[in-house]
Amino acid sequence: MDDGTGAERTKATVLQRVSSVLDADAHDATELDGGEVGSVYRVAFRDRPDAAVKVDDSPLGIEAAMLQYLDRDTPLPVPDVLHVEPELLVLSFVRGDGRFGERAERDLARHVASLHDISADAFGFPFDTLSGPFSQPNPWTESWIDFFREQRLRPFADAARNDGTLPTADFDRIQRLAETLDSRLVEPAKPSLLHGDIHPGNAVVADGTVRAVLDPAIYFGHAEVDLAYVDRLDSMGAAFYDEYQRHRDISAGYFEERRDVYVAFHALENVRFFGEDGLPRLDSALNRLGL
Repeated sequence: MDDGTGAERTKATVLQRVSSVLDADAHDATELDGGEVGSVYRVAFRDRPDAAVKVDDSPLGIEAAMLQYLDRDTPLPVPDVLHVEPELLVLSFVRGDGRFGERAERDLARHVASLHDISADAFGFPFDTLSGPFSQPNPWTESWIDFFREQRLRPFADAARNDGTLPTADFDRIQRLAETLDSRLVEPAKPSLLHGDIHPGNAVVADGTVRAVLDPAIYFGHAEVDLAYVDRLDSMGAAFYDEYQRHRDISAGYFEERRDVYVAFHALENVRFFGEDGLPRLDSALNRLGL
């Protein structure tokens, strides 16, 4: 039975390590909710502002590199990277009030639209990124449909099957989806920079304004991938889309034809992350696609 001693030892270790790397007097660590990868703490100091500290054995250096890219090359607000090393990522702590209402929904839509306006010459990214704890390969590819098929849909299906989380019948249905993408998807006019995991839990909000966006899974792809991530949740919807379309068009046929392709992929990601609990949503999306 865990009497809390292990958790206290972990906190003590976090305080010691963060005090050392920042050369500051850290005196309290509070574990935070949110995030599916590692443990996150708010660390208080006697002589400097609070920090957010993530502890995990996943490649935290890649998460740091994604945040630094967003900070350097985009207007998206993200926490500052204060320190990174294997199993330890220290970020500036951004305060929020936890109230995600219509004003925040619209503000997030403006940020997402602005991010989607940033483009590249092809689909992919300068380095492989992460979706949660899992690698996202990003070789530069001329065709979006080819990229989505060969670097997202098929690799995630293979990995979930090999992990034992994706039943053979569902794996076969995803293979049929991959084979029919040319008739289901469209090539965008140009690549868009995607956040890759956009939802209220990854936005720090105060007074209806987005102060920071967290946990990126970035690459250049089709903006509809992010839109489908938004659409999978009841917590965002009409206000987000109304505001988004004030800044960027959503191509005809997205809601009726293409959305469920991306919803199915997001559900596949969740199956890989969480196991069989994600299967009903995957099955529903595949059913809607006639697979």
